[in-house]
Amino acid sequence: MQPLLSNIKVLDLSRVLAGPWASQILADLGADVIKVERPGRGDDTRSWGPPFLQDQAGQDTADGAYFIATNRGKRSITLDLQTTEGQDIVKSLCQDVDVVLENYKVGTLARLGLDYAALSKINPRLVYCSVTGFGQTGPRAAEPAYDFLIQAMGGLMSVTGERDEKPGGGPQKVGVPIVDLSTGVYAALGIVAALLRRTQTGQGEYVDVAMLDVQVGLLANQAMNFLLGKRVPGRTGTAHPNIQPQRTFRCADGDIVIVVGNDAQFVAFCGAIGQPALAHDERYASNGKRVRNQGSLDPVLDATFASKPRAHWLEKLKQAGVPAGSINSVPEVFDDPQVVHRAMLRHLPHPVAGAVPQVMSPLRFGGAALRADRAPPLLGEHTDEILGGLGLDPGQIQALRERNII
Repeated sequence: MQPLLSNIKVLDLSRVLAGPWASQILADLGADVIKVERPGRGDDTRSWGPPFLQDQAGQDTADGAYFIATNRGKRSITLDLQTTEGQDIVKSLCQDVDVVLENYKVGTLARLGLDYAALSKINPRLVYCSVTGFGQTGPRAAEPAYDFLIQAMGGLMSVTGERDEKPGGGPQKVGVPIVDLSTGVYAALGIVAALLRRTQTGQGEYVDVAMLDVQVGLLANQAMNFLLGKRVPGRTGTAHPNIQPQRTFRCADGDIVIVVGNDAQFVAFCGAIGQPALAHDERYASNGKRVRNQGSLDPVLDATFASKPRAHWLEKLKQAGVPAGSINSVPEVFDDPQVVHRAMLRHLPHPVAGAVPQVMSPLRFGGAALRADRAPPLLGEHTDEILGGLGLDPGQIQALRERNII
């Protein structure tokens, strides 16, 4: 089965996470992604460690875990974009690519003659995606941004963490760079949408994706809680602000998470935990009432769950059809039979390490394959191959290398 994007070629000028995450999604879908990196240094994330990928002798390589997590399926070429020759090579590559992806500061690539206005003249069918912290317009457009900053500025940290009056209360960031990752998903979606539109118009498109815009969009129900309810959402720990009971419960030997999603599930939940009277208590007869009366419901549930171990409650809730589960550590995630069955962890061949672990794409298709044959590249691993495809002979390539252009 052919991957869905096997006819698409991407020139990836992005670094760090949001842009590379987008291009990895495209690579998983079969696109030929050419990753442009700085000679000698490469993507910043190559040095973000420990841990580093180890070679077959057990020695650290130059590639950190961050880089390995976000660059599967790509070919790497080193290229100094500050030089005329480097810029000319990008322009040559753009004659034959479908997508350019970049996350430079606003205005940087325009000064180098590599912005959408310049490259779309070379290739009018080009889809060009810019990923920045704040977008191409507005009072903060020129400012740099990182995930942590946008989690704070975009309201996420104001609703993440335990309540201020509880032990450990205060704002918390999410444990993964969720804004970067979500921005990458939106960028990939925007690119695919523009490619689909191109089949109708024959013309390329410019896609402007801002991390702050993405985070504001991710406020979702919390934004609407404010816009409709006129109350500022706060931190509620693990408790859901709109659905109850839905939070972490402490059992005799550890914590579990329970998600009661509707009134019928609440009736089943009450039966499973030996508290059928709660289902008939008018204070808890509907989800809205349970949210309003959470203060009286919580102590009853806390005492109940504290009386027996996790395994007891998880089995009872499973029999009742109530969603519940343990809070898994990362190793436990990869040991989970469902995760194993879905082949989310695979090992791809690597020229130095022998094999490299990869957390695979969650996408599955009935009639198309995902690409799973190319590990994250070594720095400049495909430089000669890519330049040779442009018609440069070995002598010309060596001359560029001696002048540190590649």
